[in-house]
Amino acid sequence: MNKVRPKHLALHLIQLPLPGFVSILHRVSGLALFLALPLLLMMLQYSLRSIVTYEQLMDVLAHPLAKLMLLGVLWAYAHHFCAGLRYMAIDLHLVANLKQARDSSKIVMLVSLVLTVLIGVRLW
Repeated sequence: MNKVRPKHLALHLIQLPLPGFVSILHRVSGLALFLALPLLLMMLQYSLRSIVTYEQLMDVLAHPLAKLMLLGVLWAYAHHFCAGLRYMAIDLHLVANLKQARDSSKIVMLVSLVLTVLIGVRLW
């Protein structure tokens, strides 16, 4: 083998294809949902405890930063769900070749962003 290989892999120079980004974002969205779960459960508890705690929660959620955080959780859920359906289709051999894999990753990105915008506009 006469090829000169790099001693250190320059990760910032590697250009991933779109299915690679979908895979990484699927993992990131899963981690975000896992980390947000205690906060979401606490919000559920406050919303059900009493009218006073519900009103306090609504005051906190009226802040634009809280809305932005919930929009991020909404995107994480939408992306994780859509990418999970994509991986299930791959496992069931419904996505058989590279073109279908690339097209399905484009669909995942588009659908997750559209769902986030539509639901986010409705909730904002």
